[in-house]
Amino acid sequence: MTISGNIVDSPKQTLIFSYGTLKQGFSNHTLMQDLISRNDAVFLGNYITDLRLPLVRGPYGVPFLLNLPGTGSHRVRGELYSVSDAGLQRLDVLEGITLGHYERLPIAVRPEICDAGDSGRRLVVDAEAYYAHRSFAEDMWRRSGQVGFESYSHEVAKGYVRRDLRPKDRSFREQITLFCSSN
Repeated sequence: MTISGNIVDSPKQTLIFSYGTLKQGFSNHTLMQDLISRNDAVFLGNYITDLRLPLVRGPYGVPFLLNLPGTGSHRVRGELYSVSDAGLQRLDVLEGITLGHYERLPIAVRPEICDAGDSGRRLVVDAEAYYAHRSFAEDMWRRSGQVGFESYSHEVAKGYVRRDLRPKDRSFREQITLFCSSN
């Protein structure tokens, strides 16, 4: 936090839409809990994508949101967090931004439950999400039979394999390539 004159400037915050393992009750939520405990993240509520987008499972049951608007049949359910720059750096590492696993891009979301006072309209919020990297998104969609999920639920997550239990003979990026090229 910096002080300029009589105004206190808060550190920059980014709104992050989480749809997979970072959600409450899932395997990577411990990172979000750590960020919250360090004041690097704040849970804002349950949100849903404004557009229909495909949410699929990749290798090891890892969830991927695909930046292919209009191809999915669901608005994806997830959680919205306000995250500091320091927290964002940690999320970028987890999501493999520099390794070509995911890319952080804009997304429009809205509260899952709206107030009766808003006349049925839901406030659309501009946030960011970790999408499958564009280099394999279309292949991942084809590999998934062009069928996605509305939510990364505990049922969908049953096939998830934690990082520490995955084979070490190939990188995750190599596993994604193999997954997309298999039948």
